[in-house]
Amino acid sequence: MVGWLVFAAAMIGAPVSHAADYPDKPIRWVVPWPPGGGVDITTRILSPAFAEALGGATIVVDNRPGASAMIGTALVAKAPPDGYTLLTAAAGPNAILPHLNPKVPYDTLKDFTSIGYIANTVYVLVVHPSLPVRNVQDLIALARAKPGELTIGSAGTGTPAHLAGEFFKSMSGVSLVHVSYKGAAAPVLEVMGGQIIMSIETISPLLPHIRAGKLKALGVTAKKRSSQLPAVPTIAESGFPDYEIVNWYGLLAPGGTPPAIVARLNQSLNQVLSRKDVRDFARWGEIVRKANIKFEP
Repeated sequence: MVGWLVFAAAMIGAPVSHAADYPDKPIRWVVPWPPGGGVDITTRILSPAFAEALGGATIVVDNRPGASAMIGTALVAKAPPDGYTLLTAAAGPNAILPHLNPKVPYDTLKDFTSIGYIANTVYVLVVHPSLPVRNVQDLIALARAKPGELTIGSAGTGTPAHLAGEFFKSMSGVSLVHVSYKGAAAPVLEVMGGQIIMSIETISPLLPHIRAGKLKALGVTAKKRSSQLPAVPTIAESGFPDYEIVNWYGLLAPGGTPPAIVARLNQSLNQVLSRKDVRDFARWGEIVRKANIKFEP
C-alpha cells in the first residue's frame, strides 16, 4: 500500500516539476500541410522567435501532410500532453472537416488545448498571366462562355481555399471544375504551368510569383484590400458585396496539457506576436452544405 501511495504522490507532483523545468528537450511543432504553403511559412517565421521567447528552446517544425490536414492534426491529438508536441491549427481541419467527415479521427473540442490565436489570413484569386482576362468580371464572362471547362485548384477538399472557390461559384453562378491537391503549393505551380486555369490561395506564398509576373491577381477575399496587394480589388468590390473568406491560424497542444505549461506557451506566443518583425502576417458549415461538398479521402 505504501508503494502505491508513493507512486500516486509522484504522479500528482510530476506535472508541477515538469512545468518548472519546461522546456528541457526539443519541441516538435507540427504543420499538417506540405512545405511552402501559408501555414508552413507562418510557422517557420514564428518558430525562431518563439524558441527565443521560451528561453532558447529547440523547436523542430515537422510537416505531416495528408488527408486534408487530418493526419498531422490527429498526430497531435494523440500525442502526450506534455507541451512537447504543438500544432498550427487552421479552419480547415479544425472547424470545417468535422462538418464534412463524420469519421474525423479527433474531436476538435475535446482533444486539444488552446495555446493562443496566431493570425488571420486572406486569399487571392490568381490566374495565369496569359489568360485574356483583366478582372473578376472578365473571368466570370469567360467561365459563362465555357461552362464546365475552366478548372480551379485548391489545397484539398474541405480546405478554406476550396470553400472560397465554392463560395465564388455560388455567388457568380459560374460552373468551374474543382481540382484537389495535397497542399497549397501544388495548385499554384499548376496555374503557373498552365495545367489549371485558376486558384484561390493565401496571399503570402503567392506574392513573389505575382510580383514576378508569373501569376495575375484578380481579387482578394477579404472585405478590404490587402496592404500586401493594394492595387488588387476585393471580390466584394468586383460585384459581390457579400463575398468574404478569411482563414485563421492558432496554436494548439494535446488536450490535458498542464495549465502551467499552457500559460508559459501562451505568454511566449503573445510576446512573439507583439514583435514588429513577425507582426506583418498577423493579418465555415453553410458553404459546405450549399455546395454539397463530400469528403474525399
